[in-house]
Amino acid sequence: MDLLTPLETYCRLVIRAREMEAQVPMEDPDEDADNIDDSGDDEDGNVALSALADELNDVEEEVKSLLEDLADDQLAECVALVWVGGGTFDVSEWEDAMAEANDLSEDERVEELMNTGTLAANLESGLAAFDYSCDGIGQLE
Repeated sequence: MDLLTPLETYCRLVIRAREMEAQVPMEDPDEDADNIDDSGDDEDGNVALSALADELNDVEEEVKSLLEDLADDQLAECVALVWVGGGTFDVSEWEDAMAEANDLSEDERVEELMNTGTLAANLESGLAAFDYSCDGIGQLE
């Protein structure tokens, strides 16, 4: 199978998705109102995670932007690769995966990818299933 999207684009997406997945979202203070410390530090003197919130949003926005910049057929290919990497489809079912991905709207495709908690790993596995690798490309070495 020849990729519709340059491998470098997928590798960049893998890198940024790893960063997005590695970040810890800020906890909702309304969740446990009795445990709020207005000083910004926790009981051990550590700074609250609120600084990560902006960074998380930046990485999420970059991943979303990378996805939205793909052409329709490329975005469908990305979804299908993630499905193959995640085990929803097998390599032998590539045409079925592409057909199902093509049935989704652009917004549904982006939402599907953004809601995949293991986007980076699934995309890498999907690429590997077709003998593509990000080794030596960008920061993946």
